[in-house]
Amino acid sequence: MNEQETNALWSHLHWLTVLAQQGSYTAAAARLGVSKAAMSQHMAELERSAGVALVRRTTRSVQLTEAGQRLVDDTQLQFEHIAQRFAEVRDLAGAPRGLLRVTAPVALARQQLVPRLADFLRAYPEVRLELDLSDRLTSMTTEGFDLAIRHTAAPPDTHVAWTLCATHSVLVATRSYLRRHGEPKTPEDLVAHNCLHYPRAHDAPVWTFEQRAPQKATQPQDGQVAERVAVPVSGSLSANNSEALRDAALSGLGIALLPDFSAQASLRSGKLVQVLPQWKPVGAFAEQLYAIRPYSPHVPRAVTAFVAYLRQSLAGGFDA
Repeated sequence: MNEQETNALWSHLHWLTVLAQQGSYTAAAARLGVSKAAMSQHMAELERSAGVALVRRTTRSVQLTEAGQRLVDDTQLQFEHIAQRFAEVRDLAGAPRGLLRVTAPVALARQQLVPRLADFLRAYPEVRLELDLSDRLTSMTTEGFDLAIRHTAAPPDTHVAWTLCATHSVLVATRSYLRRHGEPKTPEDLVAHNCLHYPRAHDAPVWTFEQRAPQKATQPQDGQVAERVAVPVSGSLSANNSEALRDAALSGLGIALLPDFSAQASLRSGKLVQVLPQWKPVGAFAEQLYAIRPYSPHVPRAVTAFVAYLRQSLAGGFDA
């Protein structure tokens, strides 16, 4: 094998590891930034060089043969190590640069992240940002994301997590709905209302509230919980997206329990008003927003710059 063939072999082996990760020619080609035809041609050339089939093709996906899997098992870690070391070397050269792949929940990204991206990208013109809007939990390593923005109570122990800001849940409705149906005075009054809720597995919806004890002039009782109430609720609409619940509330359909980042703009404009403001909803949504990435000894400058920007931009939280 001459030097040109050897150089092509390393490229082909790397493409095979990407194909194994992505599970299809289309996804692997997109990950590598090449055409599907080029991907297929490289795999055919690799199989000719190896003298054995490496990939089983089906109509919807690909699977590796035993020989292909052995090649991937023996080379994938080395390719990842090379890529990491090269990224570290590039990262030493001045300003943040390169592709930054970020995954974030749909509602949070649309309402709070996207409006903030222009200023970041203007500040760091050598960074290219690829934003994946998805409510599903993804494997960051498998899918190649550099950072995940997550509204969660407990980041995984295997990852590094930066706190971006605190969040809280808020109960909202339109004034017109409250005029028609009456304004709840206690959480128990919600039983008689159309409650727009986020479905949780197959459990019957229950909203839980805390009422904080009033402060005494001489002995402040900050954070003391006076009472906790759990109320079974029902309504004509449930949705696993806070934007959908917010929009249903804006149409006057009922009372919605939302994360503050979804309710913020509508509360500020007065289109929605807070219901039961003396009661704090608990347990419905997480109370912290994090930026998360798998642990690694080196964090690219583009990641640290983006996290620092978000922490500064979101420092005030989402209060109306």
